[in-house]
Amino acid sequence: MTRTAVVNDYNHPQPGATSTLTLDEKVAREIRNNGIQRPQGYTVSFHANPEVEKMHFGPKHPMKPWRLTLTNKLVLAYGMHDAMDMYMPRAADYDEMIEYHKDDYINFLRTITPKDKLELENNQWPYNMGDDCPVFDGLYDYCSLYSGASLDAARKVTNNQSDIAINWSGGLHHAKRAEASGFCYINDIVLAILQLLYHHPRVLYIDLDVHHGDGVEQAFWSTDRVMTLSLHKYDKLQFFPGTGGMDDTGPRNNANPGAHHSLNVPLQDGIHDDEYIQLFKDVMDPCIATYRPTAVVIQCGGDSLGGDRLGCFNLNIRAHGACVEYTKRLGLPMLVLGGGGYTPRNVARLWAHETSVCIGTDLQPSLPPHTPFIEHFAPDKTLYPDLSHPARYDNKNSEKYLRDIVENIHEQLRYVEGSPSVQLQYVPPDLGALREEIEREIEQEKEAGDVGRRKKERGAGGRGEYAH
Repeated sequence: MTRTAVVNDYNHPQPGATSTLTLDEKVAREIRNNGIQRPQGYTVSFHANPEVEKMHFGPKHPMKPWRLTLTNKLVLAYGMHDAMDMYMPRAADYDEMIEYHKDDYINFLRTITPKDKLELENNQWPYNMGDDCPVFDGLYDYCSLYSGASLDAARKVTNNQSDIAINWSGGLHHAKRAEASGFCYINDIVLAILQLLYHHPRVLYIDLDVHHGDGVEQAFWSTDRVMTLSLHKYDKLQFFPGTGGMDDTGPRNNANPGAHHSLNVPLQDGIHDDEYIQLFKDVMDPCIATYRPTAVVIQCGGDSLGGDRLGCFNLNIRAHGACVEYTKRLGLPMLVLGGGGYTPRNVARLWAHETSVCIGTDLQPSLPPHTPFIEHFAPDKTLYPDLSHPARYDNKNSEKYLRDIVENIHEQLRYVEGSPSVQLQYVPPDLGALREEIEREIEQEKEAGDVGRRKKERGAGGRGEYAH
């Protein structure tokens, strides 16, 4: 009986010999067609751990970590990874997270499971956990993964390995020191800024989320080394978190270093592109001129886009990205983070566009046909759908109201006495560098046969000291 080969040799045709291209060839074509190349004069890094994409808050919860999958697939499909340093960061560890958060809260996060609810008194979770901040399988891993990515990005900036560092899984700005809030458990932004403060005397934090960045503002309430600027929808009674009014500018006591360093731009429903961009420029310019930051952190929450499931603005993707572009032009070390955004396809479009802004590339609107899950961007399959027509919300921001906001920002900045001193301010340790230094010392001591004494004298991951 004649034998037939089970496996036949297959000779792949040379590129161009057939219309069937490999994925690498398709991506290379997108790189050429979009003119993607490494930026000249500065370095951009991209920090993403695919494990965070697998987390699931629950079928009815609006937070969908899967939006990160869509984002990363777009970045790779366009070939933007070719213009950046790509990192898969490790998870943050316990010592790193208690640099800001209380240890009992972190211990709770790393031991709790959904089954534990049966043993709770009155069936209520502590630490503000519940419907908005559910306990789900892998919760602690999720927290440590997105926080680790922000810490890694911050360290690349402080080590001068990156000028712009991107972590779209971060930006969870509502979390408090010992409390979850607004879908946020660990405040990775605070942890990252603490790292930046190890090297930078002044950090400007900018928040583009439709919700007020209350957790970051609260964390740096009493210091002049961080200025927070949040543009958001404000309604004290009807819109979460109900904070960030025009008069919320920091401690009331002018003797407190943090007085007038919490700046808020409280907006009404329905603001459009041109107004938003101009308002952003009008409040940013005096902040930069007065405060003179040495590094910038920008939170790019996608829920300020038109059509968002929880948002109420009428912004398009390019308008949101124009704020990132304007910030980039400052030429300061820059940390770019994600945040809110509850229509996953539009969040992915936004963050892909803002990645292109960071690398200085104008992308073609039509999505690459080889993009995985491209059906989720149907029917138009474009990077820039019209999100403002028809407008879901009437624009309630009058010209006078917007002028009043700008005047209020100018008024608050009159109280800011230029660049703050860094004397006697808390400087967090650079844990990674500290551990490496200690490990080197231990190795040297092993060679000298004197390990035990030094291990007792010095502890890896120790808390910081005060700088004089």
